[in-house]
Amino acid sequence: MGRLRCTFSIVEAIGSVVLWIILTIVTLGLALIVFPYYLNRTVLNKTELLDGSGRPIGRFNCTFNIGHSIGHVILWAILIIVTLGLASFLYVYRVIRVVLNETRVEYY
Repeated sequence: MGRLRCTFSIVEAIGSVVLWIILTIVTLGLALIVFPYYLNRTVLNKTELLDGSGRPIGRFNCTFNIGHSIGHVILWAILIIVTLGLASFLYVYRVIRVVLNETRVEYY
């Protein structure tokens, strides 16, 4: 039975956090609306598929781009504002769905 292996390191995580903190400050918080997409994309792109013996046989390639879903992002941003943040609980699940739909398996 196959498994998944993620090679997203703590150093990459720290670098990503620093970048997103800077973006959040510069955009006055607007970057946080697209942050979940890029967090999931980054982790998926560092994930390999392993066969039953543990050898890598492929990897995930997430091609999500904010240009693909700008309408989706704007709609959810408005919903989050109108519902005083309550829509964000649903937004998280929707983000995962959108990112997974933009992900393909590339076999070696």
